[in-house]
Amino acid sequence: MKFTSIRALAVAATLPATAALSGGGDLTVFDWSGYEDQGFFGQYMSKYNEAPSYTFFGSQEEAFTKLQSGFTADLAHPCTDAVRKWVAADLLQPLDPAKLNNWDNLLPEIKNVDGVMLDGKVYMMPFEWGNTGLIYRTDKIGDDQISLQLLADPAYHGKIAIPDAASSAYALASLATGNRADYTKLSDEQFQQASDFLRSVHPNVRFYWSDAGQMDQAMASGELEMGWAWNQSELNLIWNETPAKMMRDIDKGIATWVCGYVHLKSSTAPMEQVYDHLNALSDAASGKYIIESWGYPHANTEAFTISDQDLIKQYGFDDPKAFFEGSLFFDAVTPELEVKMLKEFERIKAGF
Repeated sequence: MKFTSIRALAVAATLPATAALSGGGDLTVFDWSGYEDQGFFGQYMSKYNEAPSYTFFGSQEEAFTKLQSGFTADLAHPCTDAVRKWVAADLLQPLDPAKLNNWDNLLPEIKNVDGVMLDGKVYMMPFEWGNTGLIYRTDKIGDDQISLQLLADPAYHGKIAIPDAASSAYALASLATGNRADYTKLSDEQFQQASDFLRSVHPNVRFYWSDAGQMDQAMASGELEMGWAWNQSELNLIWNETPAKMMRDIDKGIATWVCGYVHLKSSTAPMEQVYDHLNALSDAASGKYIIESWGYPHANTEAFTISDQDLIKQYGFDDPKAFFEGSLFFDAVTPELEVKMLKEFERIKAGF
């Protein structure tokens, strides 16, 4: 669900090189591309003088399939809506909150969500969170005009992009059809309404993106005028002086997500090393880095007090509760509904 920002690349390039110390690279992390950025785990680098070894995935579906096929690693980086499925597939082992040094400093709105906690056990150390919403060119569309329903307007033929992910597409459609509260358990009628909306949008889709950078570039060039994407895309466009913003009117529709790190059952690294990395990721200094260099809010409450307060206000992170209240929260849908979403979304993309 993520990608490296232009600013993050520039900042990472200025980080001092470190001499390799045997052992740091023995920890293996299965992650989104970009999260090997050493700014996220400074404490780990200080102790081991070597970064973990990384393998990357492009979507949670891809990651799940690869893990089920026997791929092994120590840690992985899904979002909360995937965790229940991963636990049911016997891919994860619980975390010990007593070994998570920053557990007590994590945002209370995040710590108890489904996927972080399951059946009284901690399965995820939450790391970053944010919004998925409708980003639009403000020089093309007025604030008083923007809505999710505008995505289906024939006037925007070939001018929009949405993710190549069934769960995200149906979250968008559930919001647009007034079924936000029932997103994880859509009835047959509600599912049909959501599918019909996506079909009405399809003629306007220039592409279904799997790399958000592709959408950002197309929006910056003027090829696109609207896109359903993460809040970092909004900031990347702003940083590159593109007139764009995300619609954050909860009455019109916006979604919220939380992602973090899980301990895989296939892990072979020493437990101390696993928790050293988790504690580095959840440290306030890591939070300051992701806020200021990537534009994502962090799970540690202390990160907000030590970060640039002008940026905190500009990004809307001064009121974390507002991100959760009234938005559609990405949660695990029922297995039966997931199968329906995946199958129907493929038909919709193919024009049926």
